[in-house]
Amino acid sequence: MVPEDTGPKVRVAAPLRGFAQRCALLLLLSASIGLLMAGRMDPKLFEEARIALTDTAAPILETLSRPVATISDIVGNVQELTNLRQDNLDLKAENARLLQWQQAARTLLAENDQLRTLMNFASDGAVKSVVGRVIGDASSPFIRSLLVNAGHREGIKPGHAAVTGDGLIGRVASAGERSSRVLLISDLNSRIPVLVEGSRARAMLAGDNTRRPRLTFFSANVEIEIGSRIVTSGHGGMFPTGIAIGTVTEIGDAGIRIQPFSKPDRLEYIRLVDFGLSGIIDEKHEPKTQRHGTAQ
Repeated sequence: MVPEDTGPKVRVAAPLRGFAQRCALLLLLSASIGLLMAGRMDPKLFEEARIALTDTAAPILETLSRPVATISDIVGNVQELTNLRQDNLDLKAENARLLQWQQAARTLLAENDQLRTLMNFASDGAVKSVVGRVIGDASSPFIRSLLVNAGHREGIKPGHAAVTGDGLIGRVASAGERSSRVLLISDLNSRIPVLVEGSRARAMLAGDNTRRPRLTFFSANVEIEIGSRIVTSGHGGMFPTGIAIGTVTEIGDAGIRIQPFSKPDRLEYIRLVDFGLSGIIDEKHEPKTQRHGTAQ
């Protein structure tokens, strides 16, 4: 099929389109001028026409504005969710930091409580004492002892008393340059001369590697009751008189058992005290004590 020749039509339509565009521009300008003149000649009529036009266009504008408002709300919600997510992450990080500070505060509070408890131990101003931190439990099936981070450098020697704010916990069995080993009163090798408060009866507190040491070598006619307080007697030159140790909690076939005031498994600090007594431990036996783990 031979295509029709449209050349003359295109050539005729082009000038017509240009003329129509120029006419449209002139018409718009004329309409604008006419509206301005009409507004000046009759403002009331012009205002009524404007209001009518606005009322007619209002529903259309409202319909067109809804998608825009919806999109704006969606964008705002997305931004708000993004901000909330970032705020949530910031709050979680802040909460983690606060938990760390809380744990640190609890640790410091516990240490402060123990140090305050140690301050409750009243002693003669002439005695020398050092507060050491418990750095290890050197206990075994046959030994009950603790390691403390104070030694010869702080003036610690074998025989020094180990006390807490509650009372006697043991004595220094051996001392190195920077650490010491404290033999607990519950150790099998521990023997401490004691008094039963009230009756002032003398006895020997003997450890047997249990939590509650026994009273031995007391007179048969001495009356000892549940709840009686046990304190050091001062005999043997190791400890002065009157250091609290514990109370009687059991009287039976297994003997008389004492519940110590101090609990080794809860200790973080111990006060090592030099009462200036000669004691029964000779410093020359210290290496042997360290080697065999028993007090000489």
